[in-house]
Amino acid sequence: MSRRDDRVSLVDMLIHAEEAVVLLGEATLNDLIEDRVMQLALQKLVEIVGEAANRVSEDTQQRHQEIPWPQIIGLRNRLVHGYYDANLDILWKIIQNDLPPLIEQLQAIVGEEA
Repeated sequence: MSRRDDRVSLVDMLIHAEEAVVLLGEATLNDLIEDRVMQLALQKLVEIVGEAANRVSEDTQQRHQEIPWPQIIGLRNRLVHGYYDANLDILWKIIQNDLPPLIEQLQAIVGEEA
């Protein structure tokens, strides 16, 4: 994959991670549990982050080992193939705790790849 293609994938990761954080906003875990539409939307956004991560070349992944590539891609696989067993508590925690630092890392990478 070319650096340009990697940049597109990195921007996709960034956009969808940001959208997930904004969509969740100040919602509590109970709010998420009670809102099926929010559940589905957030699952899809996080799935897209993982799909885009999976499209980033090995070379770029190696250059940016601060990104937990296997975990992001693994989460995508879990959401797609284990959709019937999605743990909303884990999803909520990922969006609350893991996506904000990932967004910062991606912003830095996209900025340097420009």
